Amino acid sequence: MLTADLRYDKGTIIIDGIAHIPFGTIDPRIGSPRALALEYKNIVRFMKESSINYHDKVLDLIPSPQIEPKADARDHFSLRHYQQAAFDSWIKAGMNGCIVLPTGAGKTMIGIKAIETVNSACLVIVPTLDLMEQWKFVLMKSFKNLKVGTIGGGLDQMEPITISTYDSAYIRAASLGNKFSLIIFDEVHHLAAPGYRSIAEQMASPFRLGLTATIEREDGMHVELPRLVGGVVFQVSASELVEEKHLAQFHIERRQVQMLPEEMKEYNDNMSNYQSILKRLGFHYPVPFEKLIMMSGRNKLAREALLSRNKAMNIALNSKSKIEELREILAGNRGRKIIIFTQHNSLVYQISDLFLIPFITHKTEKEERHEVLRGFKQNVYNAIVTSKVLDEGVDVPDADLGIILSGTGSAREFIQRLGRLLRPGAGVEKTANLIEITSAGTREIGISTKRKRAVVKSKST
Repeated sequence: MLTADLRYDKGTIIIDGIAHIPFGTIDPRIGSPRALALEYKNIVRFMKESSINYHDKVLDLIPSPQIEPKADARDHFSLRHYQQAAFDSWIKAGMNGCIVLPTGAGKTMIGIKAIETVNSACLVIVPTLDLMEQWKFVLMKSFKNLKVGTIGGGLDQMEPITISTYDSAYIRAASLGNKFSLIIFDEVHHLAAPGYRSIAEQMASPFRLGLTATIEREDGMHVELPRLVGGVVFQVSASELVEEKHLAQFHIERRQVQMLPEEMKEYNDNMSNYQSILKRLGFHYPVPFEKLIMMSGRNKLAREALLSRNKAMNIALNSKSKIEELREILAGNRGRKIIIFTQHNSLVYQISDLFLIPFITHKTEKEERHEVLRGFKQNVYNAIVTSKVLDEGVDVPDADLGIILSGTGSAREFIQRLGRLLRPGAGVEKTANLIEITSAGTREIGISTKRKRAVVKSKST
């Protein structure tokens, strides 16, 4: 009877002893089929269905002791009804697939439950060092006698439960690929990026869990996720959880401000130049923006068009009128916990200097960032101002008023910023308010409309 040997080799699986398998191709160097490690479960299924005897030498798991919850951490394993429904859906799907829950809805707790259930070596992959620290804290708090390894930020320690950044996992995937039974992709939308997807492709881990608040990507690459992790097995909108009082009520207010006359003139001059050049280049609406960017590297007119557009948008996004509107909002909301969001760091620093508000940007040192967030949580500061760094991957203390002075048209960015406000109040009902300030008569209105569609879609999900 035909017998095959399955073995792992640098992110792939080699199948010795047979000449063909649907999920791989013959490697002429060894004369045997070779497949991506991602296909491990499919290969095993094929062997069984084809009645082929095989020796499975693929997984070389890190020895893992019995993973047991701490006696005082049972609340981590008592899931809310929607968390339990999400977890049950993942189990039913063969412990593969993605779960989409709003920011603040407790996705990490589902990951903890998955680790307890699989009870074997697990790798958690996260986009930021902040998230790596947060996962480690929760894991150490949840399980007893547990060593947690970390890979990233200069650390390289592998344990039965290991947390890695996407960047480090990308570099190490070929050597990590057969060491873990379960792999959890936090903020799983990152995985669909052309580089990062190779992480999942080189992993033989039979069990996979993706967690995110917003699975769709602007570039459409989220269509890769069912192949890499599994399809969406459970999804619930923020509005549904608000109705059930698991998240705070929220209200979104949009305000338009008139730019100063000199700002409006400079904006119009630059937009006119941008549109004039587009006509000379033969572009028609809608403008294929990526094509224009590619052209700008070798075409002076295309580069001038981009510079004019960017200058115009910077004027609209950073208008002085927005600062005055912000001044009024802050004066009328004294005592509230406020997060101010901007697109550019320059506006962050300007607001911080004008209103003596602590700031956090990607350049802020870790210790200083923690100090600012601690002060915000303990009411030392009532407001903080930030650019994009708090949109994702940072555990932000409760706030009930968010102010967006500028941003992109990204649905994910808008939903993540709203999610910073949705944690329910301790013992009391609260209503979170998000105020979005845009410059009237500019293309920023279109950006705002694009963001708004994300909330409408979320409410109808």
